[in-house]
Amino acid sequence: MINDERIMKPMLHGGMSVPKIAIIDSNTLAAMGMQSLINSIMPSVAVEAYNSFNELQANHPEQFFHYFVAINILLEHYDFFVENRRKTIVMTTSPEPETHLDKFHSFCVSASEKELVKSLLSLEQGAHPGGKRMPLPPVDKNVRKILSDREIEVLTLIVKGYINKQIAEMLNVSLPTIVTHRRNITDKLNRKSVASLTIYAVMHGYVSINEI
Repeated sequence: MINDERIMKPMLHGGMSVPKIAIIDSNTLAAMGMQSLINSIMPSVAVEAYNSFNELQANHPEQFFHYFVAINILLEHYDFFVENRRKTIVMTTSPEPETHLDKFHSFCVSASEKELVKSLLSLEQGAHPGGKRMPLPPVDKNVRKILSDREIEVLTLIVKGYINKQIAEMLNVSLPTIVTHRRNITDKLNRKSVASLTIYAVMHGYVSINEI
């Protein structure tokens, strides 16, 4: 099992147990990358990574809400995963649908960062077709609003793919004003990349997955 205390989530959230996701991949770096990405999108779940199917079996596999499994491990232990196909997501390097296994939902790990984020956000919002829906995270109504209304407006346009010049024209303001708004947004949220801003915008309901 891959142990990284910076990535592993606690098993309690607000005094309640949280859903758990298992990543099974013999490629340690790939597994840790996926673990970190899932945790950034689904902060209310616990993610554990295993180098082999035997390690998963030794850690009560029935406790996991989803399995993200490398295709070679799935094929070696096909009977187990087909029995649990409603919560199995196959990690593949091919984006071509005809190369994916019929009984399973596939997740292309070689996709662009934007597509990876969009796919994982879709899973968090509604699970995969025919699969299990993730439990909705608790809503904290006391969370302080971090961004101003104008900053939220700029943020939504950024994650929709518009560049600074286009945003300035759409909002009828100067380009330096948009640059300032963008800097303030990234400073307030401590998120520099468009992918991380996208995660924030979707998770806070500012944009829908279909808009990014």
